[in-house]
Amino acid sequence: MTNPLLSDWTGPHALPPFDRIEDDHFAPALEQGMAEGRAAIAAIGATEDAPTFANTIEALERSDRTLDRVAGVFYNLAGADSTSAREALQRDMAPKLSAYSSEITNDAALFARIEDLWARRDALDLTEEQARVLMLTRRGFVRAGAALEGEAAERLTAIKARLATLGTAFSQNLLADERAWFMDLTEDDLDGLPDFVKDAARAAGTERDRPGPVVTLNRSLIVPFLQFSPRRDLRERAYEAWTARGANGGETDNRAIATEILALREERARLLGYDNFAAYKLETEMAGTPDAVRDLLMQVWHPARTAALGDAEHLARMARTDGVVGPLEPWDWRYYAEARRAELHDLNEAELKPYFQLDRMIEAAFAVSHRLFGLEFERLDTPAYHPDVRVWEVTRNGEHVAVFMGDYFARPSKRSGAWCSAMRSQSRLDDDVRPVVVNVCNFTKGDPALLSYDDARTLFHEFGHALHQMLSDVTYGSISGTSVARDFVELPSQLYEHWLDVPSVLAEFATHAETGAPMPDALRDRLLRASTYDMGFATVEYVASALVDLAFHDGPAPADPMQKQAEVLETIGMPRAIRMRHATPHFAHVFSGDGYSSGYYSYMWSEVMDADAFAAFEDAGDPFDPDLAKRLEADILSRGGSEDAAALYTRFRGRLPGVDALLKGRGLDDAA
Repeated sequence: MTNPLLSDWTGPHALPPFDRIEDDHFAPALEQGMAEGRAAIAAIGATEDAPTFANTIEALERSDRTLDRVAGVFYNLAGADSTSAREALQRDMAPKLSAYSSEITNDAALFARIEDLWARRDALDLTEEQARVLMLTRRGFVRAGAALEGEAAERLTAIKARLATLGTAFSQNLLADERAWFMDLTEDDLDGLPDFVKDAARAAGTERDRPGPVVTLNRSLIVPFLQFSPRRDLRERAYEAWTARGANGGETDNRAIATEILALREERARLLGYDNFAAYKLETEMAGTPDAVRDLLMQVWHPARTAALGDAEHLARMARTDGVVGPLEPWDWRYYAEARRAELHDLNEAELKPYFQLDRMIEAAFAVSHRLFGLEFERLDTPAYHPDVRVWEVTRNGEHVAVFMGDYFARPSKRSGAWCSAMRSQSRLDDDVRPVVVNVCNFTKGDPALLSYDDARTLFHEFGHALHQMLSDVTYGSISGTSVARDFVELPSQLYEHWLDVPSVLAEFATHAETGAPMPDALRDRLLRASTYDMGFATVEYVASALVDLAFHDGPAPADPMQKQAEVLETIGMPRAIRMRHATPHFAHVFSGDGYSSGYYSYMWSEVMDADAFAAFEDAGDPFDPDLAKRLEADILSRGGSEDAAALYTRFRGRLPGVDALLKGRGLDDAA
């Protein structure tokens, strides 16, 4: 029987044939992809022709085409619609794929050809993009251990394989904890909750086959429960379960895994000649060094902590008025912060939520991209990997740009959080390959589905990543789209969030779910004035996580990461009523893979730029200024990793920014 993953994809825009793909197809297709890749690499090294950019670097770019397209489908499904079979295959394939990657970077004949090209690079008459790809390719091989020999090379290969296995286990343990826990509620337990929270709890109970409503660990349900439930005992129980993910003992406990990961990362860095893993990891980022990261974070930490401590005093007084004995606790913060927001800004989530319908926010994200970049979206009637997934063709001036998939609703088979992935990346090496881009979120279903204001920002954020993929216009897939420095990749996503707050966007798309009426101007103005409300809390929980991540990797690996976490939080004076946004046992950004390890700070590094970049539109007096929009696409969104990130930003803005715009945007400038 023909494996649909290995046959030609002849459907609309060469989309994967999801209706014919079965779990049993993935393992042989991944194995075939690796076999083809090995043959291609062997052919590059065996050629008797002198190394050229075409017969070495471009051939290397082509070598993994089958593996890339199969893995693009599999790993999207593994994160967004997991099954026991897919989880088992992930565990099986993680060390195999790591070993395959090591085979390539350890191939002496291939690396010798790359080194030959590097030595002659000034005489090769390369384009700027080709020169960049050559540099990145060689750097990637060296950082992967290509220059190591003997026992050191063998040990590094073993370390990378073990890290791949551990990262997969960490992710699957976290998903298992999130999937397993729920808290049964009675109808009386719903007293005091807004209708949208009650409806979500009832729907979650139905989905879990429970006799009544439940609270789950889905952020779109548990956060509003913590905001609105007057039952302090239930808030505590839910909050402690939420923050205990990955630390519940037994087979899904991630603490020992985190310890081993940190030790192996340190050993990996030292084998490659670095003092520690942070020095290794940050060498290729805009920040460059751990000291530069720490300096940024501490510039923000101090005013954020000052603001949070001031807010805590207000919230504690409110709690005492309610008869709470003892200090303000973490499960109290969101409840009293929501009540205080209603007092200060005459604003509450229940009033706002009917104006943020999921479908209207999708329309808003599309409409903004049309006004800025001329993009059009048309629904496609084609099979997707889950019934919830929506598919659009993206065009501009009648020309195909991309396929965009939106997977918006939470389900037990989906890992928590929100992300953007490219099932197929843009390139022009042989054919004009247009991307297939996926946004995955975890919103609560409803009729209609209603979002919080933060949910709407998340939707815009992930769509900003999608634009970075869709508008990519480079020759080589290895540098397309979001293949950029980690502390630059969040710039397009965080920048796009700003357009949600544009008054004309809210006026058109923030319409009431029942009446269809636009959000009243007075409510919109109160919403925008409150946009920096409770920013001390939000900044403290984020920066604390980033500082702990940095401390884990900027020095010897801690023997007990939980103790190290506690020491860092004590040193910086963490407010007792706020906890890290991501405690170590569920810090998937850092431990599910190397992507954000030593790099969780990158959201803030990018925020320095996004605040400054949007200020350019504000200074122009038009958030849709056509000249600035063209420059944003030409200088940043279309360029991928074809140039240094600092050079790209400087071309767009004329300079690199300081932290002042970030503090002002977060409303922390007065506390600085």
